[in-house]
Amino acid sequence: MQVLPFADLAGITFLEATPADLPHVAAFLSRAHPDSPVVTADLERADSFRLSGEAFRRTLAYRGADLVGLAEVSVPRSENYPGWLLLEVNVMPDEARVDLPGTLLALAENYAVSQGGATFLARVKENWPERELFESGGYTEHDRLWPSTLDLRTLNFEAFAAAEVQAAATGVRLVPLSSFGPLDEPLQRRLYDLIAALLRDVPSTTPIKIWPFELWQQRYVPTLKHPEGLFLAVVPDGQWVGVSELHMPIPQRPGTLHNGLTGVLPGWRGRRLALALKLAAARAALSRGFTHSRTSNHSINRPMLAINDRLGFVREAATLTLKKDI
Repeated sequence: MQVLPFADLAGITFLEATPADLPHVAAFLSRAHPDSPVVTADLERADSFRLSGEAFRRTLAYRGADLVGLAEVSVPRSENYPGWLLLEVNVMPDEARVDLPGTLLALAENYAVSQGGATFLARVKENWPERELFESGGYTEHDRLWPSTLDLRTLNFEAFAAAEVQAAATGVRLVPLSSFGPLDEPLQRRLYDLIAALLRDVPSTTPIKIWPFELWQQRYVPTLKHPEGLFLAVVPDGQWVGVSELHMPIPQRPGTLHNGLTGVLPGWRGRRLALALKLAAARAALSRGFTHSRTSNHSINRPMLAINDRLGFVREAATLTLKKDI
């Protein structure tokens, strides 16, 4: 572990993190923000997404033997535009009113500038003290995500029977990806084409940048450990026109699956297919012993927020993306 000489703060030692530090980092983040627990597997997965040569630095702040702060600079995954970098600062609550947060932010920004950063992003819960830190440094709200959780055991499927009948009347079948056999490259490309088309239509403040197929293949395919949880809307001629992803377990939340993308191609919207896809995926999750579904939606994605509200998803404090152009 390398001691970093670039900050002078009494009682604090700054170290550049290594992979061996990830369990300590996960424990620290969970203590700093108990409402958003982190496990080592989360960090390992995020780190595995980095490409060779990408800007990245994770700085740890120790007061004696205690890890009390962290600053991180990385390339954002969905807003990976040239010159855009994602900054993260976390501190223990009793460090929030001293000089440490500002010092960590200055370290992160200086490194980001050295890597060609021109637009800085930060993601914080709306009720976290770090929000004030970034806003006082010139960051303003750019986007807002609503995390929410559904207890699948309380989902009243009968209340949506009419909607499912309407969806079925279209002749569209809702089938899991697992029914198409091994996830070989031709099947991967077919799935990629559908997901890419749907992501281009997701309402968000900044259009989502679509990963090239090879990068998607590297990052996404290894996470698909439950293909029976990814449901596709298949029209009579065999075309795939919709998807609902409910296949990724969340390690720090036992019994919970991440509900990723749900969407239907434009020509097939308005027929209750997105709702029917989510219901089919929910049934499959319950049959495999999962009890909860967790998702996040952009605040301007009103159609999907409305569906989730109807299903009974309970919203939590919003996650803000703050932005600063330099």
